Amino acid sequence: MLRRTKLAMALLAGSVAGQAVAQRQAPAPAGPATLIRSVTVFDGTRSLGRHDVLIRGDRIVAIDPRAQPAPDTRIVDGTGKTLLPGLIDAHVHAFQAGEDPLLFGVTTQLDMFSPPEVGKAAHDKMARHDNARAADLYSSGYLATVPKGHGTEYGLPVPTLTTPAEADAWVAARVAEGSDYIKIVIEPGTTVGRPFPTLDAATVKALVVAAHKRGKLAVVHAQSLADATTAVEAGADGLAHLFIDQDGGAAFAALAKAHGIFVVPTYTVFEGFAGRSGTATLLDQPGLAGLLPKATVDGLRRTMGKDRTAKLDALEAANISALAKAGVPVLAGTDAGNPATWYGISLHRELDLLVKAGLTPTQALSGATGATAKAFRLADRGRIAPGLKADLLLVDGDPTLSIGDVHKIVEIWKDGRSANDLRAARRAELVQAASAPAPAAATLPADGRIASFAVKDGKAAITAPFGAGWSVSTDSIAGGKSSVALTPGGGAPNGQPSLVMTGAITADFIAPWAGIGFNPGAQPFQPVNLAPARALRFWVRGEGKSLAVMGFSPATGRLPAVAQFSVGPEWREVTVPFADLKGFNPTEAMLLLIVANQAPGPFRIEVADIRLVRE
Repeated sequence: MLRRTKLAMALLAGSVAGQAVAQRQAPAPAGPATLIRSVTVFDGTRSLGRHDVLIRGDRIVAIDPRAQPAPDTRIVDGTGKTLLPGLIDAHVHAFQAGEDPLLFGVTTQLDMFSPPEVGKAAHDKMARHDNARAADLYSSGYLATVPKGHGTEYGLPVPTLTTPAEADAWVAARVAEGSDYIKIVIEPGTTVGRPFPTLDAATVKALVVAAHKRGKLAVVHAQSLADATTAVEAGADGLAHLFIDQDGGAAFAALAKAHGIFVVPTYTVFEGFAGRSGTATLLDQPGLAGLLPKATVDGLRRTMGKDRTAKLDALEAANISALAKAGVPVLAGTDAGNPATWYGISLHRELDLLVKAGLTPTQALSGATGATAKAFRLADRGRIAPGLKADLLLVDGDPTLSIGDVHKIVEIWKDGRSANDLRAARRAELVQAASAPAPAAATLPADGRIASFAVKDGKAAITAPFGAGWSVSTDSIAGGKSSVALTPGGGAPNGQPSLVMTGAITADFIAPWAGIGFNPGAQPFQPVNLAPARALRFWVRGEGKSLAVMGFSPATGRLPAVAQFSVGPEWREVTVPFADLKGFNPTEAMLLLIVANQAPGPFRIEVADIRLVRE
C-alpha cells in the first residue's frame, strides 16, 4: 500500500522449497464442453492467428480439436474476436475485492499485504474447486518492515524485524503461515511526503536469502531509484512498484536485466495520487460500464488535488521504455485497494498506461497474462494451451493491434464457467437500485433518543423506538474473532441508564471491530431516511485503543464511513456529525455502529443516552 487507506469491514499457500508458487490443481470433474470457433488467439505471449479452442470442466482441452464436438457442446462464434488468458493483476490489496475483479476479466490477483487468514481462505476455496465466482488469490501475507515502518500504520499486528539476524526466523514464520511469496518494504518516505523508519540493506539481503532458501520469491516495495537499486543488488526477484523520483535510464535497466528481475510499475495508482483519475475514463466503455455501484464510481471520479501528472508521465515513459528495451519483464499491477483504483477495471487502465509509456500492446497484454504467470511461477494459468486452467477472456477486435479492444468484453470464463451471468446480474441489480423509490422516512422520537437500556432477567437489554433495533456486532461475520459482552452500567450523569461493552479486538481480520449496531429499517440493512437528524450524540466513558462510530448507507458501498472518538475514565458527551462520516447519507441510513475497532487489545466502553440530534 502507498498511503493509509480506510480499511473495510468487508472480508477481504504455502509451497515447499524448490516448488512453484502455484502447483497444478487436479482438474475439476468434467462437464459440458464449450467450443470457441474461428477466434484469434493471444496465448499469453503472442498472437497465434485464428483457431478453435475447446474447454471442458475447468480446463482447456484442445486447440483445433480434430473430433466433432459432442452434442451438448456449446458453440461460441469467435469471428472478429480475440481470446486471451484471464487477466492477472500483479499487485492488489484484496480486502474488499469481492467478485468485482472477475466482472472485468481479472481471474487471478496477487495480494501484496494481508493477514495470513486471507490467503488461507482463498487457497481452501481454490483447492475445493469452489472459486469459479471470484478471482483466484495468492498472497504475501504480512510484509517485512521495521517497527513503526510503512505497513504498520493500518492497525494490524504486523510482525516486524530490525536486524539481519532476525530475517531467517521472520521468513520461516511467514512460510509456516502460508505466504506464497515474501514482500519486503524499503520505504524511508521520501516519495510519500512523510518519513518512515525502514529496513537497512543488510536486513533486506538477509530476507531475500531466507526467502530463496525456502523456494520463495522475494518482492520489494521501493519507490525511489536508490531504494530500487538496493533491492536489485540484494537479490530481489522483483519490484512491486517502479520508482517515481527520477529517470533511471539505461543504467538501471541494464542492472535489472543482469539480475533477472521483473518490475510491476503500478502506474495507475501513481496517476491517481498525482491528481488524475484515469480509471474513471473507462467507466463509460460499453464492455466495462454499469458494473460498479455509485459509491465506487464516485470514488473513481474523485481527484486527489490538481493534476500533477506531467512529470510522472515523463518518468514512466522513460523508465518503462528503457526496461522493455533491455528485456526486463514489465508486469501489470494496480495496487487496487488504494484511492483512485478499483479491482478489475483499474487493470484495464494499467494496460492503457503501459502502452502509453512505450510497451507494445502485445507486451502489455503479456504483462497481464503469460509474463506474470511465468514471473510468479503460476504454472497452470496465464496462457492458452491444452491442460491449463480455462480462465479466459473474449473481446471484440484485436487488442494486440489496438490495446483499447481489451475493454470490449464479450465473455469471461473462470474455471471453465461463464461469468456473463454475474455481469448481467450485477447490471440488473444496479439498474434496480437506481430506480428504487426513496427510503421511507423514520418517525424520530421528540427527544431523539434511539436506545433505551434496561435490565431484563439479570441481563442488559436494549430497545429502540423504531426499526429492527440494536444488536451486538463483531467481525465474526467476516471470519474475525473479536468479541464483546454487554452488561448493565451504573448510569450517566444526566440520569440516563447506561450499557457497558467489554471485549477484545483481535488481529484475525484486516479491519476488526466489536460493539453494538442499530438497524433503523424494519429489516437489517434496509435504508431509512433519518432526516432531519444531522448527528449522533451519546455519553461515554471507559478505555480502549481505538473507538469509532461507523455508518453504512448505499453511498458508502462495502466500506463503512468511520469517525474516531476517544474516551477516558470520566463521563463525556460525544457528538459525531454525519458530515464527519465521509460518504454516509443519513437519508439512506442502513446501519449505525458504536464500536472498538482496528487496534488489537481489550476495551471497556460504557455508553448512555444515544440520540439523533439536529446540528
